[in-house]
Amino acid sequence: MGKQSKPFGTWESPVTAHMLAGSIRLSDVQWDSDGETLIWHERRGAGGVLVSKKGTDAIRELTNSEFSVSGRVGYGGGTFTVSEGQVYFASNGRLYKVPLTGGTPQAITPKFGAAAAPRVSHDGKWLVFVHSYEDDDVIALVDTDGQYWSQKIASGDDFVMQPTWHPNGKQIAYVAWNHPNMPWNGTELRLITLEDNGRGMPIASGEETLVGDDNTAIFQPEFSPDGRYISYISDATGWGHIYLYDTQSGEHQQITSGEHEHIIPAWVQGLYTYGWTSDSRALYYICSDSGFRSVWIYDVEHKTSLRVRDLDTYTDFAYLAVANGSEKIALVASASTIPERVISYSAEVGMQIVRRATTEILTVDDLSVAEAISWTGHDGETAHGLYYAPKNARFESNGTPPLMVLVHGGPTSNRDAKYYGDVQFFTSRGYAVLQVNHRGSTGYGKAYMNKHKGKWGVYDVQDSITGAQHLVDKGLAHADKLVIMGGSAGGYTVLQTLVDKPSFFKAGVCSYGIANQFTLVMDTHKFESRYSDWLLGTLPAAADVYRDRSPIFRAKNITDALIVFQGDKDVVVPKNQSDTIVAALRRNGTPHEYHIYEGEGHGFRKAETIIDFYTKTVNFLLQAVIYV
Repeated sequence: MGKQSKPFGTWESPVTAHMLAGSIRLSDVQWDSDGETLIWHERRGAGGVLVSKKGTDAIRELTNSEFSVSGRVGYGGGTFTVSEGQVYFASNGRLYKVPLTGGTPQAITPKFGAAAAPRVSHDGKWLVFVHSYEDDDVIALVDTDGQYWSQKIASGDDFVMQPTWHPNGKQIAYVAWNHPNMPWNGTELRLITLEDNGRGMPIASGEETLVGDDNTAIFQPEFSPDGRYISYISDATGWGHIYLYDTQSGEHQQITSGEHEHIIPAWVQGLYTYGWTSDSRALYYICSDSGFRSVWIYDVEHKTSLRVRDLDTYTDFAYLAVANGSEKIALVASASTIPERVISYSAEVGMQIVRRATTEILTVDDLSVAEAISWTGHDGETAHGLYYAPKNARFESNGTPPLMVLVHGGPTSNRDAKYYGDVQFFTSRGYAVLQVNHRGSTGYGKAYMNKHKGKWGVYDVQDSITGAQHLVDKGLAHADKLVIMGGSAGGYTVLQTLVDKPSFFKAGVCSYGIANQFTLVMDTHKFESRYSDWLLGTLPAAADVYRDRSPIFRAKNITDALIVFQGDKDVVVPKNQSDTIVAALRRNGTPHEYHIYEGEGHGFRKAETIIDFYTKTVNFLLQAVIYV
């Protein structure tokens, strides 16, 4: 049976808003000490649960809605650690423990502040973790039975992350940084020495900085299981590469090379991209090239790397964990046409699917494949992105399709070649999609990321415009049916683009976007409170830049249709940002819609919110773009 002919943008899609709302988010995959039991974190709507699976046993939930598992330092992350049949997790500002065999979680720390990124010592006696209280972020220590009050062992820095134990329990490595830096600008790798104070808990007897500075980002320190090396990732060469620090000789050795990335921006706690085998002879690691990721293994003795080709079905990986006593690994994996899965792999057994994020009822005939593209920016330099053609098994159209330009948040973030429900939602309705990894994005080297220094609202805007024009010139997008869409920093780019280039885009879709750069730096949370110093400049000297890059002061230029979404509990981009731009649209008579979601914060979590968001967006675009 042949395809039906129907205009682009009006195709009936098998990718429904209910389907997007029903997806779970998979993260933080870890093995227990037995090397057989796998535990991971699932975000379901507004809550998080821990799930485990051992061998051929059925999946088992370890927590329930009473204990929503979430690290609440900054943007979250770093939810749990596991050892010898005990899981230690963060929930509601406390640390708890629960046996893998089941039971009621037991509180380990008092309920105050926020805890994240717990790591258990090799003898099972102590937990090191990140604690934040009244904007004071520290490395803290507590016993695993919760008999003692937790104690600070490292403080004085604005931010800390990724604490990890030496196998002998006498040293802890972690990463620290200070304002105005963000963790992808410059951090330091610290090493704490512990001693017994004779009163029960270890105390810090010394600390040193091993590597890193204000211009070099350090990520994910780990001790080799034999204790000889501290591995870490550094972008000192301009690309994030893996290094080994020899604790015996004091030498640092770079073990990966080339124009590839192994580092990822630390927006949350608890991120990791590599892991040691238990015999310390090798590391498994994730490598990124132009948005496409692959898994490799490095032989420490022979200093050679080999790609794990058996996993090349997937193009995106995260949370790599290596099982104790074997070279079995587990990861969250996906591709542009494969939704997220928890998978395990060993050379002997091959790849096995442990958990799927969705029902995966869609076929490849309805899903669009990511294509890495580059184009010439407004200033002659190169910009990057991912292109997706319209795709639907039932429908086809003549002519050129409307284009949805999706702008990621951050703005120091990126979009990789993984599965994105929002992309498939639009391509299956007859839109082409461009995910813009504008200059300032990560994944293309530090020089590319550093283009955003002082230029927020310039490269993100211009690369969105020139990227869309590039596809128009190639006959892949309709010049009169261009849409730009984004949330947070991406929402800011939507607003600033409509201000700077009126009538280029037919419409905009803005979620919790920034309208006023002055009020943002006064209202936002600690993590990003000095981010604008790097992105725009330091006030008051840079006041003219802040005014020029604040859409609210030139809102009269917005003449294209705009739909705005906002959560009323957002502490990152507060509701007043959307309120002010919508008030200006109303005064100027600009066609617009404004939708506020009660109880939602920065990023929508509730199923009913997600369904309403996509339903209203589709209806808005039909009126503003497709049927015009």
